[in-house]
Amino acid sequence: MGRMLRKAQQRLQRGLQWLWQQEGTPGQRARGLAAGIFCGCFPIFGLQTLVGIAMASVVRGNHLLAAAGTWISNPFTYVPLYWFNYRIGSLLLGPGRQWPGFDALHRDDISQMGWSVISRLILGSSITGTVCAALGWWLSLNWLRQQQRKR
Repeated sequence: MGRMLRKAQQRLQRGLQWLWQQEGTPGQRARGLAAGIFCGCFPIFGLQTLVGIAMASVVRGNHLLAAAGTWISNPFTYVPLYWFNYRIGSLLLGPGRQWPGFDALHRDDISQMGWSVISRLILGSSITGTVCAALGWWLSLNWLRQQQRKR
């Protein structure tokens, strides 16, 4: 069992190393990652990767890192991320209609939630996405520059 775990850890490390060694300057790679993180904070299931890659094109960022950045939202983080985004939006816009529950997200009933819920979710997603993308950009840019200096 320990041997299998070590092999899995080595594969993960090689995969992450390959991902970070993508082409482009540290700035291009950091912009790509930030574009993906920003798009990953929005509840646009199935489109996050495509929108993230498109946004990376606009900001001249790395496309593969943009796709990877959208993984900030995944089946393990959907519930806490979108609940947090909704709460942020509610803090700024005031309480609206009651949150319909996360079953609505899984049934693709977002369009049925009404403007009260959607506006809070989109505003919160925008703010969370901006903060997380800025933080991801800054951290990755500094780390990538540091790695570049070591070589």
